Amino acid sequence: MTTYRKLGRSGLHLFPLGLGTMQFGWSADEQTAFEIMDAYHAAGGNFLDTADVYSAWAKGNPGGVSEEIIGRWVKARGNRNDLVIATKVRGAMGEGFSQGRGTVHQREGLSRRWILKACEDSLKRLQVDHIDLYQVHWIDNQTPIEETLSALTDLVRRGYVRYLGCSNYSAWRLMEALWTSDRKNLESFVSIQPEYSLLSPTRANFERELQKVCVAYGVGVVPWSPLGGGVLTGKYKRGAALPESVRADENARRRFSDKNFDVVEVLQAVADTNNAKPAQVALAWLLAQPGMTAPIVGANSVTQLQELLGTLELQLDQDDLDKISQVSDWERARTDLEN
Repeated sequence: MTTYRKLGRSGLHLFPLGLGTMQFGWSADEQTAFEIMDAYHAAGGNFLDTADVYSAWAKGNPGGVSEEIIGRWVKARGNRNDLVIATKVRGAMGEGFSQGRGTVHQREGLSRRWILKACEDSLKRLQVDHIDLYQVHWIDNQTPIEETLSALTDLVRRGYVRYLGCSNYSAWRLMEALWTSDRKNLESFVSIQPEYSLLSPTRANFERELQKVCVAYGVGVVPWSPLGGGVLTGKYKRGAALPESVRADENARRRFSDKNFDVVEVLQAVADTNNAKPAQVALAWLLAQPGMTAPIVGANSVTQLQELLGTLELQLDQDDLDKISQVSDWERARTDLEN
């Protein structure tokens, strides 16, 4: 039986793998999205993660499409009370993130004006009366953190939002937010959604400082791209031609290196000895890390999802975990070695 994980110091309990929905209305059409969510829910999954801007980078997509698909699914299935629905605010709406940019009609940021309107819009698209976890997508250095947290606190106290989270924050930004909430008696972030995987430099970017903050202050961790854009699935081979993928060019540019292919090859070796897949091994390693709540995975088909859900049946021994940690390790500075 699956053990649900407490999200930081909040009262939320999440399925150990969250379902990311960025691809809904982009690389997965609505029927496929319904099938994926049906399979996830049937497996006991309860954590759906989306954002208001998904997927405004795709031609003909004004943003909000993923939320709308989720909303129609929840209404059709009548399963709202089974779910933890998380969405985000900050990015610019409109196809190509361009609607009203530079004008009074601009729809982006973390100002009080936009947060209150964006939340209202997300509630309508999701067809729900509250959002379980409302996350700021990344910083807005044009708006004081006090204004952002005050607006978010109002949403919680009005009942439109249950808990608050952040995404893509540095350690000092997260500490600033936690300190401000404490000093001003405002609601605090209970979680962070960072990029975190075994790839270099991504692992070091999270573990160097952010992980320590999360563990020390009880902030739940629900990372995005835990499979490094698909690199850790093993579908990319050292020196081989790129496979057909919407992310192939980006991965080649951002994530290909000898060190990262070393990681992939160790994952494959550990997978072979455990009758598992490299993606399952990568996720199992993440689930064993301090402070981890639920990595967020995406799928374009039920078949892909079922493979990822197989992670929860995999038990890696300490020797396997150590091999993976060693190959993906990073050089520590003096301050990184503090206990």
